[in-house]
Amino acid sequence: MTFSPLQKRMVGQGAAVMLVGMSAGIGLLISLLGGIELIPGSIIEFGIPGSADAWVRAHIGGMMNGILIFIVALLIAPLGFAEAGAKRLYWMLVGTGWANTVFYWAALFAPNRALSIADNRFGESNLASIVGLVPALVFAVISLIAIFLLMRQAFASART
Repeated sequence: MTFSPLQKRMVGQGAAVMLVGMSAGIGLLISLLGGIELIPGSIIEFGIPGSADAWVRAHIGGMMNGILIFIVALLIAPLGFAEAGAKRLYWMLVGTGWANTVFYWAALFAPNRALSIADNRFGESNLASIVGLVPALVFAVISLIAIFLLMRQAFASART
């Protein structure tokens, strides 16, 4: 199987998104332990922003977004996407991966979990709330459109 330059860039972007998600595993470990163990049996205690649950979301969510980008990179050629359609999917899904990454990390610093612009039942709004939520909302819509385009192309290519 030969990858086009666009597919290779998608894999690279997916890997970068996944790397950030995987690095959230360090934050998860620290949040669970209340510090870090550099010497076995000796934990250096310190706190970091965000709950263990938020670190789990940043960790797993980042990896899942990377996998989404990988899968679409693999599907572009077999589904017969034209260059323009492939480029469209590239920015739509790579943008989604990064918008979600920003959301997960911003939510660690947002008392309201970056779920709304204003205060909500989880806490007050702050700059992290807005930075995390706005791109995620925009790309939530864009990602639905991207998945619809994938679905449409899959059904169209099945007829030929």
